[in-house]
Amino acid sequence: MQHLENIEKLFTKNFVENPLVESFEGGMIHLPTGKIVACDPVLTNDMKEFNIHFPTGDFPVLIHKERESNCVAYVEIVFGSEEIKEWKLATTEDQHVADLKKEEIFGYPVESGMGSFMDVETQDDLNQLEQKLFHRKGAEFMGIYEEFFHVHFFDENGAIDQFALLKPDEEKSGNILAFETGYGEGFYASYIGFGVDNQPLKLISEFIEIGS
Repeated sequence: MQHLENIEKLFTKNFVENPLVESFEGGMIHLPTGKIVACDPVLTNDMKEFNIHFPTGDFPVLIHKERESNCVAYVEIVFGSEEIKEWKLATTEDQHVADLKKEEIFGYPVESGMGSFMDVETQDDLNQLEQKLFHRKGAEFMGIYEEFFHVHFFDENGAIDQFALLKPDEEKSGNILAFETGYGEGFYASYIGFGVDNQPLKLISEFIEIGS
């Protein structure tokens, strides 16, 4: 799988060393259970969590853009600085890499132009927020993107950022890392880097494949 080879070259070190990529700190994501969901939070907010459970707590996020287009190419969560020994395609329940044909991937569909990482507990908070807003606003409810996400990405002057950390429930510590996905709509895979004791050290979502 060529994607895995490129991911290994780009992200096995603790920094990305590629002139085609520009990296930015994206803040800290809080994971109360360590069960992570990757999805388009507008359309696939019932996506299953990965079958690998990650550490709980606060972890740094890195946003990697393709320099030429200024589009988000990769989003990364870092769980540790130990040496990565192996990369694997991230899968959810009932997904088995052995079932894939050549060049096939497991991943998540994006139709809103936005993807996300979040804990399953935060995913539930987002679903509850959507229901609350719908019941409160009724016919005036414009959808969860307009009601919750839009203001963090656009203002009256246009686009203001390409990623944001959002809390669907201000009384809880869990947050959503939402981000633009490459050139927009598509089907995108995630990859996990494992250390010597098979502990997950990095989680990467890929939107634009950048070779070495």
